Amino acid sequence: MLQLFRTFMNSKTGVIVTLAALALIALAFAVGDVANTGSFGGVAGGDRVAIVGKHKISTSELNSAVRNEFDNMRRSNPTLTMEAFVANGGVEKVLDRLIDRTVLAEFAKEEGLRSGERLIGSQIALIPAFTGPDGKFSQDAYRAAIAQQGLTDTQVREDIESGLLVRQVISPVLSNGTLPPSLVKHYAALLREKRHGSIGLLLSDAYAPAKAPSDAQVSEFYNANKARYMRPERRVIRYATFDASAVKNVPEPTDAEIAARYKRDSAQYAPTEKRRLTQLVASTDAVAKAIRDEIAKGKSLDVAAREKGLQVAQVGPFTQAEYSAQTSSAVAQAAFGAQNGQLAPTTRGGLGFYIIRVDGIERTPGRTIDQVRAEIRTALLAEKHRQAIADLSAGVEEEFDGGSSLAEVAKTLQVQVQTTPEVIGTGAVYMKPGETAPPILGRALSTAFQMEEGQPQLAEIEPGKTFLIYDVSKIVPAAAAPLSEVREMVVNGWRRAEGDKQAKLAADRVMKAVAKGDTIAAALAKEKVKLPPVDAINMSREDLAKLGGRVPPVLALAFSMAEGTVKRLEAPNDNGWFVVKLDDIEPGQIAPNDPLLAQVGDQLGQTLGDEYAGQFARAATDAIGVERNKAAIEAVKKQLLGRN
Repeated sequence: MLQLFRTFMNSKTGVIVTLAALALIALAFAVGDVANTGSFGGVAGGDRVAIVGKHKISTSELNSAVRNEFDNMRRSNPTLTMEAFVANGGVEKVLDRLIDRTVLAEFAKEEGLRSGERLIGSQIALIPAFTGPDGKFSQDAYRAAIAQQGLTDTQVREDIESGLLVRQVISPVLSNGTLPPSLVKHYAALLREKRHGSIGLLLSDAYAPAKAPSDAQVSEFYNANKARYMRPERRVIRYATFDASAVKNVPEPTDAEIAARYKRDSAQYAPTEKRRLTQLVASTDAVAKAIRDEIAKGKSLDVAAREKGLQVAQVGPFTQAEYSAQTSSAVAQAAFGAQNGQLAPTTRGGLGFYIIRVDGIERTPGRTIDQVRAEIRTALLAEKHRQAIADLSAGVEEEFDGGSSLAEVAKTLQVQVQTTPEVIGTGAVYMKPGETAPPILGRALSTAFQMEEGQPQLAEIEPGKTFLIYDVSKIVPAAAAPLSEVREMVVNGWRRAEGDKQAKLAADRVMKAVAKGDTIAAALAKEKVKLPPVDAINMSREDLAKLGGRVPPVLALAFSMAEGTVKRLEAPNDNGWFVVKLDDIEPGQIAPNDPLLAQVGDQLGQTLGDEYAGQFARAATDAIGVERNKAAIEAVKKQLLGRN
């Protein structure tokens, strides 16, 4: 439930999160009806997957949200396939989040909560993707970004409005609860509780049949377990690079251009004077006068200041304009009117009365246009090169948009097109251990696995200097390997699965023997097969907590059992069966001042707060009402898998 409420703060279509990450995902709002048969809740047709109160969640909305979720997961797991995503309940999880979020938004509206246009606008302005060159929100950047992704201003605003409503209605419920000290002490003692017992493992391989399976058995096992033998999607990528060398005949800066640049940057070439100063700020004019009187008697500024409990500061070198920005124009004028080594007249500034001594003067003579001509020429020529490469890259994009192929553009640029072998989403070369795609494709690889064949793209490798053009010339979809190529693996899998069945029966025999008084070790010895030695259990819940989220299921079982009981648990991947015997539970001891009490109190308080939130969500769901259209949900799955 905690994760559910954390995800409420995200956009239902990923708009807020995705835009904020500068990785906009196009949402398929124009997807047509997925199914046209069946009805539910009095609604005809299959164009909606759920009704939340009066709000309808359409098939296109679910389709878009699922694809967005899938694309996000592909960034961390490039080999993930849509088939695996759907098979693991990905569609249902996304729909659950859509429904949960819509329930709370609709409940908020019924309770009279609102998100005004100003608040929505302020949220949009906070999204980094919509900032202009000055670092502030840009309406042009906003409209260009959402238009590029096929979004409208209305869609974005409605989505943000929904998220704000959810935040308003759920935030007050998320506060931590408080439990009685006696209950906190009880749970804290559980963490110190120790358990003693033993674990035996009956391996499937020890019970696997020696006889080879028939062809029919192999074929049946293969068809039932094709997901085990899936080969990842792989692609062949064609690419070429170009840089500033592709730009020809960049014109030399003219005398007029050099003169214009000299005029524009005249302040840079004008004579400058900077001063290093020692300054003291007195609170009143009287204090400043007293210090100057001491200086007139022969004391230094530093000594006179210390005697008054003040401290001087060395600053600079500054120009007059720079010092004026830090103090005031009057203070700066006084400081730059004094001679080197002399005190400037006491002048009032924003912080008080300034006494300033000039410690040094650095004068830089101005430079004529002839003196800086070569410098300006070099700068202008570099700018022209950068602009030329920018124009060239923009032209390449225009050519791609106009339908030009990678080969045609490469010929125009006079660059060589190279081709990778088949690579998978991680960049590894398929079936060639240790080989990878060229490093220059690193940034473009994830994009290449979302492209269609023959749709060339441009990528910037080194900003303003090196560019990559690439396309996908071949796509081999993820599919189960042919039986002929994986027959040995299938036979081994069949043996293990058959052995697993026998290991389960053996686990039942061991449990019965233990129930009659045998130890697990003695019961395993009666099996007359070679099995791993028995592992002893001797640990506390604190030891278990140190494992983080990687607690083995067999240990989790041991800490959920009653004292003196024996249970079995299937090992993953048909590897066999565990038999667990819990001999003894040693209660934990907690002192009244044990720091663990505060930690457990905080954790239980958060858990209680989550439970309050869960109850609130369930109550809101009951109040609003939710109906699901199973036929439409299945139709969306088929469309995602390309079966329509």
